[in-house]
Amino acid sequence: MLENIRLAFQGIWNHKLRSFLTMLGIIIGIAAIITIVSTIKGTNEQIKQNLIGARTNAVVIKLFQNDYEYEMNWSPVPEGVAVISEQTRDELAQLDRVEAVSLFHTRSYADSIYYGNTQFTGAVFGVDERYLGVYGYRLCYGRGFTQDDYDRGSKVLLLSTKAAGTLFSGANPIGKTLEIAGEPFTIVGVVEQSDSFKPTIETLNDYYTYADTSGGALFLPDKAWPVVYRYDEPQNVALKVASTDDMTRAGKAAADLLTERQVADRNSGFSYRSQDLLEQAQQLQAMSSSTNSQLIWIAGISLLVGGIGVMNIMLVSVAERTSEIGLKKAIGARKRRILWQFLTEAAALTTLGGILGILAGIGLAQLLSQSLQIPVAISVPAIAISALFSMVIGVVFGLLPAAKAARMNPIDALRRE
Repeated sequence: MLENIRLAFQGIWNHKLRSFLTMLGIIIGIAAIITIVSTIKGTNEQIKQNLIGARTNAVVIKLFQNDYEYEMNWSPVPEGVAVISEQTRDELAQLDRVEAVSLFHTRSYADSIYYGNTQFTGAVFGVDERYLGVYGYRLCYGRGFTQDDYDRGSKVLLLSTKAAGTLFSGANPIGKTLEIAGEPFTIVGVVEQSDSFKPTIETLNDYYTYADTSGGALFLPDKAWPVVYRYDEPQNVALKVASTDDMTRAGKAAADLLTERQVADRNSGFSYRSQDLLEQAQQLQAMSSSTNSQLIWIAGISLLVGGIGVMNIMLVSVAERTSEIGLKKAIGARKRRILWQFLTEAAALTTLGGILGILAGIGLAQLLSQSLQIPVAISVPAIAISALFSMVIGVVFGLLPAAKAARMNPIDALRRE
């Protein structure tokens, strides 16, 4: 085997230009496939990042009526839907792959919130002691909520960094007072998510999907919520799960449990549903991948052309080395030895082309990433499969020339010279 490999690379080196032109189809095909797969993988990761965000692995479960989210901003407290109890929260915490559970209230578009004459236009949340941990918030300055704040429903607030900038323009907000529905709340701290995330916005649709045009967020202890809004509002639920891939399963299990426990009348149209961002990401990824899969098949044609080129050059090689084959067979070389010699040479030719194609594909992917700002992620499995596939091409397309060489009659071969 080692002798066959040595002879194969010797033959490639002796005909460098011819060998390179033969490998060109393999190089182009492998390079194109590596580049396309890397772009698909990078784009898919970007889609997941854009939708899921800062990798907190948080799943939100909200109340729906029929096919629409039940908006507490405009709707009364729903009849027949109970407030989620601590016992139910503990049951949610026992679900598989769930690490933490938070209950919270929210108004997406807050009104009647003022600092002096300045109106706040962002979101407001009534949170329990687990919410900030589930979403990965950290304290920037001031203090966080104490257990006493949660227990007593103290009229204190935390601001997101964006809300602090919107309302106070860089001034220190600690100790300042905001009015919510006429009730004074004291600002005690400013928070931000520890793993900050900025989505890639390349089109107008991306802007409308991802851009944060709100004024930020305010947080108050959940027991203070009824002071400014309403009693007996059913809460939303935020789950922190073990990994991003667990979001869909854990969210559905939690939504089913809440619908069973909290909704008294199943004919009312009320149900709990999880905000399945992972499923949305997978749908967008499938659309992206289906388009790019067609490009992979087109690139695969280059490999077919390259394989035909290998077969052609190996037939030429067999014709050129007819006397060598006849001499080897005359001194006792078996058909298997001749067969393996030419198969090894064909495999070495395509494997070398595959390696050059992989290097070219990685380089091209990085070039596209830098010049066109296209997200790419090099796929190790794609590289391994490409290298193996290039070797298989050599064996498949080199089989006919090798078999022709192995079947030669030594007398006819020597006489042809």
